[in-house]
Amino acid sequence: MPIVVAGATGALGRLVIDALLDRSAADEIVAVARDRARAADLAARGVDVRIADYRRPETLQDVFSAGDRALLISGNEAGQRVGRHRAVIDAAREARVGLLAYTSILGGPTATFRIAEEHIATEQALLASGVPYSLLRNGWHHENYTGALATTLKTGAVVGSAGGGRVATAARRDYAEAAAAVLTGSGHERSVHELSGDTAWTMAEYAAEVSRQTGREIRYQDLPQERYAALLIDSGVPAMGAQLAADADAGIARGELGSTPGDLSRLLGRPTTPIAEAIAEALKDLPAQS
Repeated sequence: MPIVVAGATGALGRLVIDALLDRSAADEIVAVARDRARAADLAARGVDVRIADYRRPETLQDVFSAGDRALLISGNEAGQRVGRHRAVIDAAREARVGLLAYTSILGGPTATFRIAEEHIATEQALLASGVPYSLLRNGWHHENYTGALATTLKTGAVVGSAGGGRVATAARRDYAEAAAAVLTGSGHERSVHELSGDTAWTMAEYAAEVSRQTGREIRYQDLPQERYAALLIDSGVPAMGAQLAADADAGIARGELGSTPGDLSRLLGRPTTPIAEAIAEALKDLPAQS
């Protein structure tokens, strides 16, 4: 039975395809993408590429078939996700897919930070649709932080507004492998998986680990939410993205992204990737620092 990945050319989607190729034949995998050129490398690996766009529901009509297992990877257009996700859910319902997994947010309806709102609304739409579902409530990725290591080393600081709150991150590849395990496994219909790293850490602990690995003095600079948002805007982050990031940090301060239920490591059959390992890998990819 085909496995359909909607949003296959994004950072997470490509890793899901990689994980599926380790478990399934390429001709059993369908990659849904907006742009055929961006998916050319997937087609070269034997994956069936179908062109569709969450923003144009009519393009989704031929994406799914009866009995398919599918993954809806959340869109990245803040404020516009729910309608686009509903279009995918509607297409999956019309096609009578066997399972639709959705990459939601850790904590689901208990999360109160603004980024969670569209995930919660999508969960509600999926449950109301009657489509067999699996909610993959993903926590934060290591890459949310290691992706900024060049700036951290340049400024000597990790900056945020999370206070002493803990965040249980995992590697993007961990989340991708978990999604592949659900899509290729059995018994996941009408399931909820709270996915996070095995260990939660504070921003100060993250800064200390970067210091340890680089031999530099890196501190954590905690700012009020408004000042942190303003700093992000000054650095070139769009205003909405900056406000959402600062608001999410406030959620971390409240403990909303620090839970470690162990669902992710159980799906993986191994421990999640430690943040120290992710820092080491990211440092290898940086240009030599003077």
